[in-house]
Amino acid sequence: MRLSDAEWKIADCLWRRGPMTITELTKELNPSCGWSKNVIITMLKRMMEKGAVEFVQEERAKRFYPTIDRTEAELEETTTFLDKVYDGNVGLMISKLIGSEKLSDEQLAELRRIVEEREGE
Repeated sequence: MRLSDAEWKIADCLWRRGPMTITELTKELNPSCGWSKNVIITMLKRMMEKGAVEFVQEERAKRFYPTIDRTEAELEETTTFLDKVYDGNVGLMISKLIGSEKLSDEQLAELRRIVEEREGE
C-alpha cells in the first residue's frame, strides 16, 4: 500500500503516539504542517478508503489507529524509491551517497557495522 507524503505524516503520528482523535491529530500536526481539522478529516477518509486506518467510536469522538505495520510500510516505501531512482540497485544508491560526501563518519561506521553483521550470519 502506497501512502502519500501527507498520509505518511498522519500514519507516523499514529504509529508514534497510538490511537488519536481528530482533535489530537490536528493539535499535533498543525504546528509543523499547518493543517486544519478539515484537512485532517479529508486525509483520514482517504486513508480509511485505502484500508490504512480505522477508528473506534468512543463516547464523544472517534479514535483513529493505523491498520498497517510500520515496518512493512517502510520496506514498501524503500523498495519503491530504490526501484524508481536507482532501478533497484542498492549498491548504486550507497555509492552515490558516499560519493556525494553526504554521509557522516558515524553513518559510514553504521553502514560498515550493518554489512559486517550480515556477513557474519
